[in-house]
Amino acid sequence: MTETTLENYALGEWREGDGGYADIRSAVTGKTVAKTSSAGLDFKAMAAFAREVGGPALRKMTFQERAAMVKALGLALMERKEELYALNSHTGATRKDGWIDIEGGAGTLLSTASKAKRELPDDTIILDGAVEQISKNGTFMAQHIYTSLRGVAVHINAFNFPVWGMLEKLAPTLIAGVPAIVKPATATAYLTEAAFRILIDSGLLPKGAVQLIVGSTGDLLDHLTGQDVVSFTGSASTASKLKAHPTIIRESVRFVAEQDSLNASMLGPDATEDSPEFDLFVKEVVREMTVKAGQKCTAIRRALVPAALLDAAQNAITGRLAKTTIGDPDLEEVRMGALVSQSQCADVREKVSVLSGEATIVFGDPETAAIIGDDAQSGAFVSPILLRCDDPWSASSVHEVEAFGPVSTLMPYKDFADAVELCNRGGGSLVMSLFTHDPHIARDVVRNTGAFHGRIAIINRDSAKESTGHGSPLPMLVHGGPGRAGGGEEMGGVRGVKHYMQRTAIQGSPEILAGVTGAWTKGAPVEADKPHPFRYKFGELEIGKTINTDARTITLDDIEHFAHFTGDTFYAHMDEEAAKANPFFPGRVAHGYLLLSFAAGLFVDPAPGPVLANYGLDELRFLTPVSAGDAIKVRLTAKSKKKRNDDYGEVKWDVLVTNQNDDPVATYELLTMNAI
Repeated sequence: MTETTLENYALGEWREGDGGYADIRSAVTGKTVAKTSSAGLDFKAMAAFAREVGGPALRKMTFQERAAMVKALGLALMERKEELYALNSHTGATRKDGWIDIEGGAGTLLSTASKAKRELPDDTIILDGAVEQISKNGTFMAQHIYTSLRGVAVHINAFNFPVWGMLEKLAPTLIAGVPAIVKPATATAYLTEAAFRILIDSGLLPKGAVQLIVGSTGDLLDHLTGQDVVSFTGSASTASKLKAHPTIIRESVRFVAEQDSLNASMLGPDATEDSPEFDLFVKEVVREMTVKAGQKCTAIRRALVPAALLDAAQNAITGRLAKTTIGDPDLEEVRMGALVSQSQCADVREKVSVLSGEATIVFGDPETAAIIGDDAQSGAFVSPILLRCDDPWSASSVHEVEAFGPVSTLMPYKDFADAVELCNRGGGSLVMSLFTHDPHIARDVVRNTGAFHGRIAIINRDSAKESTGHGSPLPMLVHGGPGRAGGGEEMGGVRGVKHYMQRTAIQGSPEILAGVTGAWTKGAPVEADKPHPFRYKFGELEIGKTINTDARTITLDDIEHFAHFTGDTFYAHMDEEAAKANPFFPGRVAHGYLLLSFAAGLFVDPAPGPVLANYGLDELRFLTPVSAGDAIKVRLTAKSKKKRNDDYGEVKWDVLVTNQNDDPVATYELLTMNAI
């Protein structure tokens, strides 16, 4: 990589800083690979540009359109991924490490977009829960909704995942309809900038949707408001300083923190030296120590084993660590690369020195490492370091100090209660893992440790082959943790989107709620003129379009034929005396599924047309028993719509089945696919 001057992307254009450049050095060779500065940027103008240009442009798009945009961004990155791999090794990462960052980042865009396409409406408002009836006659109701914040999201990212770290925040932010200003860590900003250029070059993003700062954020935080969000990944000390910023406090700016944590991995008390779980535990500890040279916020820092297995675990872990080749990550035989910088090396050595005051180094040397590669002799390399703490109950540093590198501490526990206490002494983590084959142990661990951890990975011989392992955040799962881990969440599927939205309770009449939310609500006006609702194409069908059917009388012959034809001869349908003895039935009653079948026969329009398929029903409830001689009728109302693609969309229908007394017999939501 030739030395390059990084550029900021501000106010819709690329520009270099106005001097005051900082050098960024290769983690492998120590040579300068890039210069960076944000001097001269007008941060107040950048925030205003995001709010006044980017925000309105994004909010004009529906969730479905934003999701399609995010998916296309992921594909654009995948098409040019080799450009990013060409820079990857300068961060100290092997190609395998880079796969997690580069393709994992693009995959996060694709996965988040996919969930949004499935779960969010083709609208700009998200409904949250069911309508609440707050008046006796149903003329005044309430509905919780989510709407996009009218501010800007400031993303402050860590050095260890310069691509994934940016994209895992951008995906939910953009889908929420909020513009972002991205601030990568300086040490690996060249890789972030390269990925950011691909996003801009794609032409997919509205003007003002994203901006990039490759240097100091200057006075940016001074210009934030209560509509803005700061999403931070990094150290607990930096997070504390940012959260204490006067503007963040005064304006109640949302602050999402994902910070360092002393993640634990526990070998269950059911394990033996010969059990598969023992081997899986050992392999996972070694992998978490060496992947990205241990520079992962989810890496295992504390490895807990039954006291009787402490020596065996130490021997097994050190035996595998001895096979780890360290050096130039471009070399095929290298399994662990460098730390991101010499300053990071110094920090790790300092933290290991503190830890070694209460624990013994049983593998590795913080000062020296056997390095492969002629160009790597000036790099930021350190060997994997395993410490052993025989008395973790009186030690404090092993539960408080994190060496952010290939460092882990092995410690024993006496019994189950002791193991739980040691796990939780970390004060809150992003993830813990448990290696056990006993479901009862797994349940007890979750019950007693769940409050301290954002994610618990339970791995054993049955799941190991397909397991994503201890430290892999997944876009559909919560990524965050309580206490020391920051108390926030990133990602988590649609949950992550809602971090950038406001939850509001809307109150009003059914007609008003239907008008606001775009979804028909019980009590809102219906339109029941011909033609049949099934005759309308997706784009033509209006919410509230209704059909009220004729009635059909249920006979005893109907009930008996259905019973024998289907094989469902449950006594409530066939035995009068037994049915009467049941507290729910007046005697023999019709099958619930018979009622559904007859209801469909009443409202279905059989001719070919826009309705392509009935693909399910939700929220089914049977409310009033139907006896022979009763008559049922149906009200079918178009409740909501969501476009799936250019050929068809999903229509949700409200179905109410009533009897001759207008008592509700059954209610459910019918789902159909309708041609566009």
